[in-house]
Amino acid sequence: MNEITTIGLDLAKHVFQVHGVDASGVTVVRKRLRRSEVLAFFTRLPRCLVGLEACATAHYWARELQTIGHEVRLMPAQYVKAYVKRNKNDAADAEAICEAVQRPTMRFVPVKTAEQQAALLLHRGRERLVRQRTALVNALRAHLAEYGVIAPLGLRNVARLIAIVRDEIDTRLPAPARQVLEVLATQVEQLEAAVAALEKQLIAWHKANPVSQRLATIPGIGPVIATAVAATVVEASGFRSGRGSRRGWVWCHGNIRPVGKPALAASPSAATGIYDAF
Repeated sequence: MNEITTIGLDLAKHVFQVHGVDASGVTVVRKRLRRSEVLAFFTRLPRCLVGLEACATAHYWARELQTIGHEVRLMPAQYVKAYVKRNKNDAADAEAICEAVQRPTMRFVPVKTAEQQAALLLHRGRERLVRQRTALVNALRAHLAEYGVIAPLGLRNVARLIAIVRDEIDTRLPAPARQVLEVLATQVEQLEAAVAALEKQLIAWHKANPVSQRLATIPGIGPVIATAVAATVVEASGFRSGRGSRRGWVWCHGNIRPVGKPALAASPSAATGIYDAF
């Protein structure tokens, strides 16, 4: 039999590797494809099962291949690793993916929609900006402390420090130091505005998403956590139990847990981690 029924596709930035087998498991095709050739190649094929590792760009390619008509299944990379024979390379990875996707006990990652990935991007962008803001605020506090200027802890008190920096009448700061600190203060304000803008977008997404709104009815769960869970967990049936889903949230988001409950160890297990690769 020469008709391809299952394909393992090893993703990359520019050069993709294809490994296809027929219904009896005989290798039918081994092929390297440039990025521009991938969709054209799969368009010419009859409907088949395509396996992908749940890595960067996997959800995009899964949606594209589903649009063409193929059945696409994503798998955590750590589950595919066991099927790699000897030396690791693109061809071996594609063959391992093709083998793993046919296993009856394999666990798969649901394909995220573009909307869900956009919501997760809001969270990741916000998280990065918050880290940058924290670093700048700490630097501003440290530099001002060298001149005896301090303020109580908390982001709400940073405005006092910024006011001192911009008060030219205050003689505690030399002119060269004031110029540098003004740059830091401006960056803090810009980051604060950017974080607030992203939070408004998260709230708007939350109000438009019924799943997120239902999650927010749980005590201790607000819009930020609700949107994170709604965008991350495509199908709750992917978890074996409520305990498994709770572990998955902890692993994916670090510290998401109901109020009053101790944090679980954020380590992957058989019950968690199938919703990674955002």
